Amino acid sequence: KWSIITMFDYFSTHHVFLSSFLGCAIIRPPRDGGIRYRGLTQEQIRNVQILPVDYEIEYICRGNRVIVGPKVRKCLPNGTWTDITQHSRCRKGPNTFARHCKKKLYIGALFPMSGGWPGGQACLPSAQMALDLVNNRTDILPDYELELIYYDSMCDPGESTKLLYDLLYTEPIKTVLMPGCSSVSTLVAEAARMWNLIVLSYGSSSPALSNRNRFPTFFRTHPSATLHNPTRVRLFQKWKWTKIATIQQTTEVFTSTLDDLEQRVKEAGIEISVRQSFLTDPAVAVKNLKRQDARIIVGLFYETEARKVFCEVFKEKLYGKKYVWFLIGWYADNWFKIKDPSINCTIENMTEAVEGHVTTEIVMLNPETVRGASNLTSQEFLGALMNRLGGKNPEETGGFQEAPLAYDAVWALALALNKTVAPLKAKGRRLEDFNYNNHDITAEIYRALNTSSFEGVSGHVVFDAQGSRMAMTLIEQLQGGSYKKIGYYDSSQKNLSWFGNDVWIGAGPPADSTIVIEEFRYLSQKLFAAVSVFAGLGILLGIVCLTFNIYNSNVRYIQNSQPYLNNMTAVGCMMALAAVFPLGIDGHHIHRSQFPVVCQFRLWLLGLGFSLAYGSMFTKIWWVHNLFTKKEEKKEKRKGSSRHLEPWKLYATVGVLLAIDILSLMIWQIVDPLHITVEKFTREAPKGDLDVLIQPLLEHCTSEKMNTWLGVVYGYKGLLLLLGIFLAYETKSVSTEKINDHRAVGMAIYNVAVLCMITAPVTMILTSQQDASFAFAALAIVFSVYITLVVLFVPKMRRLITRGEWQSEQQDTLKTGSSTNNNDEEKSRQLERENRELQKIIQEKEQRVSELRNQLVERQALRNRRRPSSGTNQNHSNPSPPSSQPDPKSLLPPPGYPNPADSKISRNHCHNSQIPLLYK
Repeated sequence: KWSIITMFDYFSTHHVFLSSFLGCAIIRPPRDGGIRYRGLTQEQIRNVQILPVDYEIEYICRGNRVIVGPKVRKCLPNGTWTDITQHSRCRKGPNTFARHCKKKLYIGALFPMSGGWPGGQACLPSAQMALDLVNNRTDILPDYELELIYYDSMCDPGESTKLLYDLLYTEPIKTVLMPGCSSVSTLVAEAARMWNLIVLSYGSSSPALSNRNRFPTFFRTHPSATLHNPTRVRLFQKWKWTKIATIQQTTEVFTSTLDDLEQRVKEAGIEISVRQSFLTDPAVAVKNLKRQDARIIVGLFYETEARKVFCEVFKEKLYGKKYVWFLIGWYADNWFKIKDPSINCTIENMTEAVEGHVTTEIVMLNPETVRGASNLTSQEFLGALMNRLGGKNPEETGGFQEAPLAYDAVWALALALNKTVAPLKAKGRRLEDFNYNNHDITAEIYRALNTSSFEGVSGHVVFDAQGSRMAMTLIEQLQGGSYKKIGYYDSSQKNLSWFGNDVWIGAGPPADSTIVIEEFRYLSQKLFAAVSVFAGLGILLGIVCLTFNIYNSNVRYIQNSQPYLNNMTAVGCMMALAAVFPLGIDGHHIHRSQFPVVCQFRLWLLGLGFSLAYGSMFTKIWWVHNLFTKKEEKKEKRKGSSRHLEPWKLYATVGVLLAIDILSLMIWQIVDPLHITVEKFTREAPKGDLDVLIQPLLEHCTSEKMNTWLGVVYGYKGLLLLLGIFLAYETKSVSTEKINDHRAVGMAIYNVAVLCMITAPVTMILTSQQDASFAFAALAIVFSVYITLVVLFVPKMRRLITRGEWQSEQQDTLKTGSSTNNNDEEKSRQLERENRELQKIIQEKEQRVSELRNQLVERQALRNRRRPSSGTNQNHSNPSPPSSQPDPKSLLPPPGYPNPADSKISRNHCHNSQIPLLYK
């Protein structure tokens, strides 16, 4: 770029006509005034008729006259001057003399004309416009004139440090500092308190600048980035979302913004379920959002990173009717259509991925047509700014959106300084007395700024306790590839203005997470009904067996089977069958609060039923084994006890087993009572709806140490079952009339033990499958009971029916008039009585045999004496025959008499087994 002087020197030397270049023709000065051509001499002005583009002229008036209309005009590329439709003229001013006596107050400003955010390109002209209007106002600072001293900070803290030094240590003294860029404002605001300087920023959004302890004299007309958060929270509440996710670029401004959002949503009862961050590559963070089922996602990142994020969003299909993205609203309107070599997604892909997202943007231009403190509407301000910019494209001019904030910053400063004049005058102070050591004037300016409240071109200007601007937030939604305004939110008034034109891909706003419908799994009612029928029939069978046993308790065959133990078995079987009903009752039948009572019924009915039914059978087999399977040398010692098996011992054994169960169950219920728990299963997706999941639930009866208690109970019962199997096997060949059904009992024990040992571990494995678990447990109970009742009672019924034994026994009982002779004691006494009678008969017979034997011996001796005398006479004629011994056969007793050589039949030689034979 050539300087104006160099250009005109070139033109004059080479006789080049400026009309051949693009520019603006020189215009006539106003009456009683002239035009000041910056950088040109009078001779150069006379030689040219065309001025170059961007050249500025300034109108001046003679004497005590002032300019009415535009004071400065700028050459535009189209060959016209700015504000060409408004005439400038000179008129006599009422305070012309006073204006010449105005004292200047200097503002030190840093405008970033280049760098990361070249906001000074539009903010500087906007601030200059405000200064011109303020200095021309007679009601604002009439005795003072504001002058701007500015430098290009390039949005660089290092460069700004040097410029700040120049501002502070170069005359004149600056009353206020006006930086832009958050990083530059942080540096300036932290150092300004050392010089008692107020800092008023127009372009800083970092939430860190809201720290009053660190930045005690800082104000800003640019709202904090955290101002988006109240709007977001209000939208979350409007659409009834209680769970959100976040993804952020790891920079200080976004981290602090997210920390503030986290605090606000926590106060509103909203949960941040997923929080992801990235430095340069968002691929992993987006995948984590997808994996953790994030639905409502707040994205905090710059525009370049936004394209990277949504390219990954397209790849992961993290968009559509189930998702809503919240982005920052200060991106360019076509940010997703800009070609970016760092991503491998097409414009069509990006357009598809970003459709429907919502943006929140601070309102930097008043949407209402009102005239504020500067007597300009927002649209009039934009027109004046466009003229001052010379028709440049706003999208290519840095800081164009923030220009109203810079304009209102100058007005906020002017109004605050104007407000301090009277208080300072009352204290004998003046604004021009300010220096870097004067704290009183700084305190007055701080107080005036802190209470500022006026209508500006950016809206209502007011500062919060942290010095940040309170402003309205614009809410937009991308609809069909373009942004549409859907509402405004005023966080200071907590007022949401909603247009009602929001559009959703689905029927409405999506859910904040997959809708989970809790569904309890209940037992199949058909299975429950079928098993209940079998259990009911089993109870009827138990009643029939119990009635039969009680009715025929006087029958000798029934008495020899220990009927009272059989009665206990029948009662225990019925209790076990009754446990099937509470075993199948669940939340389908009763309220959840009543479920613990059902749990108690299950435990007690099944536990006591098992103890009675199996305990009575175990007692029989135990005593049979104890009395009839001992070694030979121990049998003699137990002959008496085998004859006298007292019933109370049997009942005591059953009572011990029952008491152990009752005691253990009571300790269980007192120490660790049963309660209801709910088991959650893997969520299931129904067909046809992608946004709903079914959460299956199953109710269980359990306690805190359920496994420990089950281990104790199962261990004890298992040992009883194994011992019962062993005893049944040992006594399979024993035959006794005392317990005549012990073989049937052994068969029942086999079946019960096998079914219990199979069912117990299987039901523990199948606890999560309510139908299978109930079927195994209930059918095991039903089959065990049926087998036990049939094996124990049906053979007795068959015998009594087919042989008619109960009739003969009843007739005998009627004849004798008493039924006491049929019990074991009566039979025992009768047998002993008969045994004594038989022993007397045997003794008498032995005496008779002894007498007969003596007679036989005497007779034989007499015969032997007679035989030698007759033999002597015969020896004289005949030789005597050889002597011969008596024939042994002749000495045998006659038929029907006992042999003397045999052992005598005495009381000691009577075996127990001969007693029934003798009786018969």
